[in-house]
Amino acid sequence: MIPVLLIVIPLLSGLATFLIKQEKAAKTWSLFASLITLVISVIGIAVVKDKAALSANLEWLPMLGSSFAVTLDGMGQILCLLTAVAFPMIFGATWNATYKNAKNFHALMLLSQAGLMGVFLAYDALLFYFFWELALIPAYFLCSQWGGERRIAVTIKFFIYTFVGSLFMLIGIIYVYFHTPGQSFALEDFYKAAAALSAKEQNWLFWTFFVAFAVKMPIFPLHTWQPDTYEQSPTATTMVLSGVMVKMGLLGVIRWLAPVLPMATWQNGDTVGLLCVIGMIYASIIAMQQDDLKRLIAYSSIAHVGLMCLAIFVTSEKGMQGVMIQMFNHGINVIGLWIVVELIERQFKTRKISELGGLAQKSPALAILLVVVALANVALPLTNAFIGEFLLFTGVFTSTASKMGPVFTAVAALSIILSAVYTLNMIQRVFYGNTNQLTANAREIRTNEKLVLGILVVAILVIGVYPKPFLELSQGTVDAIMSKMINKHPI
Repeated sequence: MIPVLLIVIPLLSGLATFLIKQEKAAKTWSLFASLITLVISVIGIAVVKDKAALSANLEWLPMLGSSFAVTLDGMGQILCLLTAVAFPMIFGATWNATYKNAKNFHALMLLSQAGLMGVFLAYDALLFYFFWELALIPAYFLCSQWGGERRIAVTIKFFIYTFVGSLFMLIGIIYVYFHTPGQSFALEDFYKAAAALSAKEQNWLFWTFFVAFAVKMPIFPLHTWQPDTYEQSPTATTMVLSGVMVKMGLLGVIRWLAPVLPMATWQNGDTVGLLCVIGMIYASIIAMQQDDLKRLIAYSSIAHVGLMCLAIFVTSEKGMQGVMIQMFNHGINVIGLWIVVELIERQFKTRKISELGGLAQKSPALAILLVVVALANVALPLTNAFIGEFLLFTGVFTSTASKMGPVFTAVAALSIILSAVYTLNMIQRVFYGNTNQLTANAREIRTNEKLVLGILVVAILVIGVYPKPFLELSQGTVDAIMSKMINKHPI
């Protein structure tokens, strides 16, 4: 029943937080609940070996052929661990931040965590859709109530994009449902439905699912909601959106699109790959022009997620393995960057790179920690992202399913060079050089902030040196997904 606990604990904790009156009590309760969820997640990975304890199939909507089916497979373990790690890190890093109606803020954050856990664990299509919406609804309120000056317009744009995408996905789910054996929403029955779908049906169904997942990642040209939403959302919410929630789209493709519609995935692979590499280069060039730290990291995230999406569609085992580990790595790296932005903005009331400078003289600990996280984000060897991106590029280059593999590799590699350019430029302009009137009285970060960033840095270095446990954890999922994709299209 481990998967059920991973959903129920943040769900009930979030509902209980609405009843807490004092801000400090709401913070303490939220942090405690998130730590309990983390402990359960670690137990599910390191202690429990009985597969029966890692899954549950409860009666939910039997008249529709839908059940509360949740399973903690290899990919689920990685993403649930990321989610479980992210929230206590976020609560700890933003401990000194103040929010109006703090209990509502923390309650919505926990409800979002419950929805994310459900998305990563669901083995029933209708349940997956339910949790997909549950994860997004709190994000709308978090952005609209605690966001920046343009929060209402940005939230409406965010809502329209995600609502339309979700509607397309629901159409696809219902259509596949009517072609499953016995009309069932079970994941395995969705896999069997591929045999009953013609190539033409698979092709148009592919786009109903892909649009929803592409919006969430996001993939060019469905990305335009993302920079504005990341900029206007409170930074704690941005950490969830960027570090964890984008993985909903990647998981959706891996679990609910590629193995369900393998022929269409193969036929449209190069088209999606082209969109990915265009988005990677476009986002990297735009990131180089940014003066706002939030927008720079937002565009950087588009490029990194684009590479993961590209690796999925070239149908390569090495590429798929790279996606598995990189989903976790990208999550903790980008959360580390957002924490630094939060600390800078809270102290100086600005995110503009041009208004900062010389922070390393006043806050050396923050500078050291930021440099490690930033270099991990550009995949420096011995950091966690290096092994992930190495596998991603190897998978794309050696793919036999895509004729464009070498071309995609060459173009995508340019985004890595551009990433190093804008990342190193940001480090130099914000942390080095001379202080100015704004930064002359900068203070060192607090102990809790050092602790959170220090934990992330340790994780970055440990995974960079010894990634084997993560690779072994996801190998079974990779094998299962690849067998369903490769056996059903002519590679």
